[in-house]
Amino acid sequence: MPVRILLAEIKQETSVFNPRLTLYEDFHQAHGDDLLSARRGTDTEIAGALDVFSDAEEEILPIGGMGAWAVSGGPIRDSDLDRLIDEFTEAVTHHSDIDAVYFCLHGAMAGQQEGDPEGRILKRAHDVLGDTIPTVVSLDLHAIFTPLMHQNADVFVPFHTYPHTDQYETGRRSASALLRLIRGEATPTNARISLPMLVRGDELLTATGLFGDAIRMCQDVENSGSGLAAGVLIGNPFTDVPGLKSWVEITTNADQSLADQAAERIATFLWDQRERLEAELVSLETAISTSNNTQGLTVFSDAADATASGASGDSNAILSGLIGRSADVSSSFQGTALLSVVDAPAAHAATDAGVGASVEVSLGGTRDPGRFVPLPVTATVLSIHDGHFTYESGKPETAGATAVLRIATDNGHVDALVTERSVYVVGQAVFTSHGLDPASYDMVVAKSPNGFRTHYESIAAAILAVDVPGSTSANLHSLPFSRCPRPIFPLDEHVPTPAFVPEAPLPS
Repeated sequence: MPVRILLAEIKQETSVFNPRLTLYEDFHQAHGDDLLSARRGTDTEIAGALDVFSDAEEEILPIGGMGAWAVSGGPIRDSDLDRLIDEFTEAVTHHSDIDAVYFCLHGAMAGQQEGDPEGRILKRAHDVLGDTIPTVVSLDLHAIFTPLMHQNADVFVPFHTYPHTDQYETGRRSASALLRLIRGEATPTNARISLPMLVRGDELLTATGLFGDAIRMCQDVENSGSGLAAGVLIGNPFTDVPGLKSWVEITTNADQSLADQAAERIATFLWDQRERLEAELVSLETAISTSNNTQGLTVFSDAADATASGASGDSNAILSGLIGRSADVSSSFQGTALLSVVDAPAAHAATDAGVGASVEVSLGGTRDPGRFVPLPVTATVLSIHDGHFTYESGKPETAGATAVLRIATDNGHVDALVTERSVYVVGQAVFTSHGLDPASYDMVVAKSPNGFRTHYESIAAAILAVDVPGSTSANLHSLPFSRCPRPIFPLDEHVPTPAFVPEAPLPS
């Protein structure tokens, strides 16, 4: 008889500071064999797991469960979150005759009130499956790793890269750990240490930064004879919930001492150097001046409006500066620029006007009006699109009504990709799919804190993290935290040094 393994996915990264609620219909869904078909051949966790299962020595029968994923955004409406969790649980119940489970989660979802959706999901699944079904869960390293999550699965496998380039490999790691559990080759022993800190900035780049040193310590443990999984989970600072902080998570095979020692060593290393884990930002004035004096492409990181982190995507702060409408900018932008704005009314107005038309529209401020005031512009419609495209990972996306608008400036122009729906503006595919080549501009805005680097470093002459408003600003002091535990670094001046003692899981 084949080994039946259930694979299921539910993902969204939430910024609670984004006032625009995420709704049920914002989630893409695929079920059963459709989920497996949608993931095969892509750069995703489930694709990696499927490839490991296909090469296993035993016969594996993958069973597709429920898959639901949404672009990062504001809190999920409570009733819609309840519906998603109920449907996910029903799908697990329908396949309760399986031998093992791989759940692909993000880890930083939040509802209007619910601060631990993934904990609820894993608890509901555990209640259905019981204690004897091996369960492995992969997580984004921005997950909020709550005690309820920790209690309700055997092994957690976090990403090891930032920017995230190891989704496929994380799926392979997860599947390999699950096979060891299925074969009776491993008995998980776990150490989990929490750290009261929220981190941002370039030191998180795993190829070059301090955080990468910590990840390599984790990899040494995971790749040892006793390792099962190891990683550092730094939370998503914009998911302001009671469980928000950072964690070191080590899982070994029947070696509690190794797990404890490794977790303590890595946690101490990070805590002792926490002051290096803050973002360095430049003003919009400085960024524009730098772009004007740079030969080649300059990339602005608009982390504050990063749709990949949960922001609204409708910021016009940088656009205002580029076209001379910002009181904070005295330098005139020179050259050509490319950026994006989520603005459904403007996208529809441009679509109705048609290619070549001159339109007067307001851009921005339709989704987060408390931060952004709509900006009136006169623009030429360069192109219109249905908004269907595919990210670099192979995942399809739907942006809705989409238009490219050109706004003339005194010394060049700004091209704006205007979309009806929020999409990730991280890689180049979001632009190239709509006829726009970032390399042909003097400046491009990526709405991403660091994920864009994988796609732009090879063509960028300069990269600047710009300090502008937004619901995912790396300037954490600019955000209205109210639910996360305090004191916490860097929001508070005096944060006691943690005990660095592994936490016991909650009683069952």
